[in-house]
Amino acid sequence: MITLIATIIAIIGCVNWFLVGVFTFNLVTWIFGAGIIARIIYGIVGIAGFWLIYVLIRKRGRISEI
Repeated sequence: MITLIATIIAIIGCVNWFLVGVFTFNLVTWIFGAGIIARIIYGIVGIAGFWLIYVLIRKRGRISEI
């Protein structure tokens, strides 16, 4: 269950980076402002990414059980 949540959070982070790269529009700062809340959101996305890296290493690249 935690891997599914981490995957959803990582996808949301990827969408945000796509918007930043293509349109120079940061969705997180638009919704939450540039304060501490945005930094917490970025931290949560980073933790989700590290969790997914851990899962890939643990499963040796097999992603069939997400």
